[in-house]
Amino acid sequence: MTVRVRVRGIYATALTHVLLEAGHDVVQASPPIRRRFEESFDDADHDVAVETTDDRQGVGVTGASSRVASATAELRVAADTLAWPSPTPVGAVFDARVVETRGRGAVCDLGPAEGYLPYDAAEAHVDDGDTLRVQVRTDRPPWCDRRPELGTGLEAGTGLATLDAGRDGVRVDTRDDAAGRELAGMTDLLGVEVPDGWGVRWRHAATAADMETLRGALERAVETAEALDAVRGEPVGGPTRRASPAASTWLWFGRESRFALDDHRRAVTATMPGHHRIKAGSESASAGVDFAEALCSPAGEDEFPFGVVTRQFGPVEGETVAIGHGKPDGRLITLGRGEVVEHDPDGTVAVRRELSGGGSYDALDIPREQGDTALTKFREGRWWYPTVYRSAGGKLKGTYVNVCTPVECFPDVVRYVDLHVDVIKHADGRVERVDDADLDAAVDAGELSDDLAEKARSVATSLEKAL
Repeated sequence: MTVRVRVRGIYATALTHVLLEAGHDVVQASPPIRRRFEESFDDADHDVAVETTDDRQGVGVTGASSRVASATAELRVAADTLAWPSPTPVGAVFDARVVETRGRGAVCDLGPAEGYLPYDAAEAHVDDGDTLRVQVRTDRPPWCDRRPELGTGLEAGTGLATLDAGRDGVRVDTRDDAAGRELAGMTDLLGVEVPDGWGVRWRHAATAADMETLRGALERAVETAEALDAVRGEPVGGPTRRASPAASTWLWFGRESRFALDDHRRAVTATMPGHHRIKAGSESASAGVDFAEALCSPAGEDEFPFGVVTRQFGPVEGETVAIGHGKPDGRLITLGRGEVVEHDPDGTVAVRRELSGGGSYDALDIPREQGDTALTKFREGRWWYPTVYRSAGGKLKGTYVNVCTPVECFPDVVRYVDLHVDVIKHADGRVERVDDADLDAAVDAGELSDDLAEKARSVATSLEKAL
């Protein structure tokens, strides 16, 4: 049986090699996996998801029961690879009894196990002795001392498409607004009838999928929702499992397993002795291994290991970074600090700032109002970067593209020198090029060379055509 598998985490390269060697299909591959393998990876929906556990000691394998069994058999790479089926797979529905209330949630008896229900994931007040219907949101491996996390709302599907009970409409979990709007608009064209009382939620990966893949993903989510609809209408009883749309198996990798995985990874890319043994120790050790291997990779494989450098030293998601806007006359203007909301190992750092009111946006000629946001996407080494301005309510105000010297994303600041000429796109779609005269003046003043000015003009011309 060929299984389509989505693989994530520190074991991804090795397990991708294992699965491909066994004849399975790896889909939705991450950028590093696409670079390392001489394969063409599909963006199809997955039958099974393989994800590294939070403590890096093993992986969880989730999907349809028969496909989980098939994938698990291949992933047992050594004698000390141990496997345990989960009694509480993600998506399973239980009738539960509250056995203990705590500060932020309640412990629930599910029958085969206990789970934890955060109060903010419950649709009504929860008290000791209550019986209620819950669904597993996050499962836990058996060696973990934390209980599976629960919610009282029902979700159907864990692939590209998920249906949410009690909602309507279409949502897309992506920061790419344009791709999200396009996918939301395409959903009605798929010809799949969504049951009443269920809303559609797409994963970010769905923005890259073709129509047939999207249709199949939504059809599978609808099938699951229809099965759960029968459970929704039944009275709540004692602790027991009522539905289990998917199965999960937890794999724990021992020392021999980790070294066997090293061999699989080494068949694909440079791998130091003890690669997985070291990475399993801590997040900082994992980043250190990536850093060392990137520096020792053959020349040309990676001109600059942006992903591992920023992972080790920053900036990464959740951190804040300043924008160091250099001027051709030598001055440095700091355009404030923002939160890193996206970190792509390929070189992109997205920074979001909340703005205060007053004044207007240069060249866009629109007022700057309290609560406006600016989302700036920097890419290491690129000669330009875009900033998208929106109102507090999310309405697009315009896009400003700065032409600059190649961007560098340092741990605490993104640096470049502004080259004056810029390209803007107004909210109504008009594209305008500005500040050519300032660029010419900087050349006349000896602040910029003719070659650098010509490069700036060339970049601006390309941007005008692209926008």
